[in-house]
Amino acid sequence: MEQRLYHGNFTNNEIADALIAHFDHGSYRVQKVGAGKIMAVQIATSPYETSGGKTALSITLQNAEDGVLIQIGQQTWMGVAADLGVTTIAALRNPLSLLGRLDDIAQDIQNLQLTDEVWQTIDQTSRAIGSGFDLSARLKKYVCEYCNTPNEPGASSCIACGAPLGNIQPQTCPNCGYIISTNESVCPNCKKPIIR
Repeated sequence: MEQRLYHGNFTNNEIADALIAHFDHGSYRVQKVGAGKIMAVQIATSPYETSGGKTALSITLQNAEDGVLIQIGQQTWMGVAADLGVTTIAALRNPLSLLGRLDDIAQDIQNLQLTDEVWQTIDQTSRAIGSGFDLSARLKKYVCEYCNTPNEPGASSCIACGAPLGNIQPQTCPNCGYIISTNESVCPNCKKPIIR
């Protein structure tokens, strides 16, 4: 299950509405489950779709103190795999049968890219409403390790006691938005290397 934390002044409902607007047409059907702090959006192949295999995906959206935590579950793709298998067997018997299955193949490829398309939609929506992986103003306050005084972002030393603040300045992973410390070279959440 992949998860990302988007920082900013917005709610899970705004992201859910954007996902519904993007996916609830054509070959997909979408439903929102729950309300309040935690909700889910389920995207599945329409039962009336005539081409391609069946797939489904669940996205959990949880309001956090400074944004929204988003988790995407494993995509159900056995229907897509079965449909591609049927296409392969038919092509082995008669290569010209591929011409009649072009719609199925195109739909299967689109279904296999569903998770990536969901992340792209969430990224675009979060940027459009002024958020992303940057830290919120509250999290950017640095609290001195020695005197517990909050300091403004970018301060190199504490305004009260003069202690250096370099080691406590928070950062986020550029890949998933997880809050990391300055000495981490690999994100503990997404396991990707941190490029500085």
